[in-house]
Amino acid sequence: MKSTMRLLAMIFAVAIVSISCSETELQSSVSSPDGNLVVNTGLNAAGTPVYAVTFKGKTIVDTSAVGFEFKDMEYLGRNMTLTGASSSTMDETWEMPWGEQRLVQNTYNELKLDYSEQGDAARKFSIVIRVYDDGLGFRFEFPEQEHMKEVLLLDENTEFALTGDHKVWWLPGDWDIYEQLYTNSKFSEIDAISMRDHPALVATYIPENAVNTPVTMKTDSGLYLSFHEADLTNYSGMTLKVDTQTYKMTSELVGSERLGGKAKLTVPFNTPWRTLQVGESAGDLIESNLIVNLNEPNEIGDVSYFTPMKYVGIWWEMHIGKSTWDMEGSQDMNTYIEGAKNSSRHGATTENAMRYIDFAAANGIKGLLVEGWNTGWDQWINTTDREGVFDFMTPYPDYDFDAVMAYAKEKGVEVIMHHETSAAPRTYEKQMEVAYNFMKENGMNSVKTGYVGKIIPEGEYHHGQWMVNHYHKVLTEAAKKKIAINAHEPIKATGKRRTYPNAISREGLRGQEFNAWSPDGGNPPSHLPTVAFTRMLSGPIDFTPGVFNIKFDEYMTSNQVNTTLAQQLALYVVIYSPIQMVADLPEHYMVNGEIHPAFQFIRDVAVDWEQSIVLDGEVGDFVVIARQEKGSENWFVGGITGETVRAQEVSFDFLPEGKTYTATIYKDGEGAHWNDNPTAYAIETMEVAKDTKVTIAMAAGGGFAISLMAN
Repeated sequence: MKSTMRLLAMIFAVAIVSISCSETELQSSVSSPDGNLVVNTGLNAAGTPVYAVTFKGKTIVDTSAVGFEFKDMEYLGRNMTLTGASSSTMDETWEMPWGEQRLVQNTYNELKLDYSEQGDAARKFSIVIRVYDDGLGFRFEFPEQEHMKEVLLLDENTEFALTGDHKVWWLPGDWDIYEQLYTNSKFSEIDAISMRDHPALVATYIPENAVNTPVTMKTDSGLYLSFHEADLTNYSGMTLKVDTQTYKMTSELVGSERLGGKAKLTVPFNTPWRTLQVGESAGDLIESNLIVNLNEPNEIGDVSYFTPMKYVGIWWEMHIGKSTWDMEGSQDMNTYIEGAKNSSRHGATTENAMRYIDFAAANGIKGLLVEGWNTGWDQWINTTDREGVFDFMTPYPDYDFDAVMAYAKEKGVEVIMHHETSAAPRTYEKQMEVAYNFMKENGMNSVKTGYVGKIIPEGEYHHGQWMVNHYHKVLTEAAKKKIAINAHEPIKATGKRRTYPNAISREGLRGQEFNAWSPDGGNPPSHLPTVAFTRMLSGPIDFTPGVFNIKFDEYMTSNQVNTTLAQQLALYVVIYSPIQMVADLPEHYMVNGEIHPAFQFIRDVAVDWEQSIVLDGEVGDFVVIARQEKGSENWFVGGITGETVRAQEVSFDFLPEGKTYTATIYKDGEGAHWNDNPTAYAIETMEVAKDTKVTIAMAAGGGFAISLMAN
């Protein structure tokens, strides 16, 4: 009976109605399965399709128009008529091969509206709207038609009319990177132009006052909103141009000087979904599955060749200046030393790789990443022609590739390949077949790709259609070879991991490495409590946590990691990825010849989850998340805070009834502070059950991590 009533409620939630609203005739509406979220649509006096959104009867997106500009065509979005409407529902559960949870509920009501221009040469498109309990998505579908064939899209003008001067956490609408710091301001105070020309950013282009997505907001009434896009395929990435006077955002696609527009398209085609996640608490946004649900099901089949894992790597030591990527010794992340040779600081040596393998094997860590193993790094930055710099198969003379691979196999450690493309995608596409075959011949199942620098050819950007299609090609070609991709300097995550679950993780944010060398002092304590409610809404993040040597003064004194040690532990739970780096140098996890006591949490913590629950949080301030390990009854909890000291109550009411757990709590020690005393920690063990509550002190820039082992 309950399922029958639910189905009837879903069917009746899609209605074709006539509602008069000033000059706009709102003709159709569709609501979420629970009835709280409603999208009303219609045509205004100019014949332009418009929509509005309400939540529990209150408008959250006011009347907003849509339309398109194509080269050598009249504007498409005026003098339209509604020629058809249809509705459907979905109520299914699908299983993630890896993820924040195993089972995902996909339940929505859908309304499809068909529009056509008036006149003899009428063009047409449809708007498809899906409304979930946690948000909505809509996209435009262009069917095969007589008067549109090959088109060059100059602009998509999709509006989002906000209903107030909301509090916003935003990144500038950069066409090349997502590595800016988040700014928290009123909507009316957004100034993306001021973020141009950051000294630590290699490639950046911010043409106008726009924000990147996901962009998260909080209304005066306490409602949380996040705008993004889903299933970005054969299209240009979307930024949102802001009108600070009217509180309106309009889609502004990333362009191409070579193309002379935003996207070259062949009809029929669909745009990506334009998405809005809605939550009554900040944690609702993290728990939302809207973005993955709006993507198509798995198209590549079994991905058991990829196993979620923790990994170590020859990587952080280059960032802090201990070693270099190139054997010539001319380059670390801070400087390019003109003419420097034979400095003997090369990180990727046979001996060093085997040292990391020994550490991984001794501590139950599955993977090893080695950067700088292949020739070409001495040419990488100091050249304007980066085509063909790397071949991904030729090691430096001091790196015995075969010996390292054999030693890793003997120790049960999987080696992760590294492909720095030097932002030369045309070269990489020519190399992929041979490079991927080389990987498989050597038992490698995953690769970290990189695209540092301005895209070659000139006139293309990291987030434009040309690069969107390149990133997609990498995924599809890698899938054929049973290879998983961890992309750095990537296009934003838009949920394609559902369709291509070999897209295991990506960067796409200002990562841990900025703490090592950024001239602005690195990532402030508010950074990660913001990332959890913004960038993380789009998908997994390869953030590289686990730094224990917070100050690293033996290598440089001008920078540090701006968290406590306890927060570095908590990040394994808070910042989700199915691969988690144990980022620090092996020697930094040792104390007087013994493994650091707090390292036990890194040994224990899972990376693949049965379920995830946000226990508490506020955007930019703090967040506490609990996750259950897939395939076991064990749970892990992570909490992080910004500058504010907190006494955080943690209730274990998420645990099953009637079971007890041994809780090991790793927390900030007395006097801990992200800058003044970052390595002070304490470890406490206690028995807990469903009715247990504890209060844990979090220092400024601090946090806590809890392992809950079932008794």
